[in-house]
Amino acid sequence: MPRIRAATIEEHHEVVWAGLTEAVRQLLLERDYDSITLGHIAARAGLARNTLYNYAADKRTLVLELARRASRPLAERVSAIAARSAVPAADRLREIVDVVLAGSTDPGMALLFLPNVGPLVAELPACRDNPFGAVVVEVETVVADGLAAGEFHGAEDVGLTVELLAGAMRAACDRVSRDPAALPAATRTAQRITLAALTSPAP
Repeated sequence: MPRIRAATIEEHHEVVWAGLTEAVRQLLLERDYDSITLGHIAARAGLARNTLYNYAADKRTLVLELARRASRPLAERVSAIAARSAVPAADRLREIVDVVLAGSTDPGMALLFLPNVGPLVAELPACRDNPFGAVVVEVETVVADGLAAGEFHGAEDVGLTVELLAGAMRAACDRVSRDPAALPAATRTAQRITLAALTSPAP
């Protein structure tokens, strides 16, 4: 019987999941995704391979869990910024862009932009409790606030507008994850593009 690593079964499961996702994170820093096996992950996490199967049937499941865990603190920070309704919407959006791009320099977040991992992370919108989806919802709220206050205009479809801006942000995150020194310039550019899309006069 596997050794319990915490006071309760629930805490034990959390400890094991944390160890598994950390093992995946470390291995992705060392080698290509396709070359990683469940045996590698189990060994790095200090688990028997049979025990690992009690938590995940494949490494895809583990990468998606890593994505959720890595992005959750970012989603919480964005939510806190968006909730400051007394702050102008433009200022909140600038700060959100800054936080999201700075987050992409974190090793855990940067892993989510690796070529072989990206297609898996793209599946997250279909997953429950998706932190990336939560970020989009918060940005939609800020944009709606800006429209209601007269700060923004021209965004007839808030959802589509934010979806298009999210594409630009993903490109900026990808650049920063590959070259952290690009963070200041990428942040300024992303902030400029985001606000221009919401404040430029309609054609």
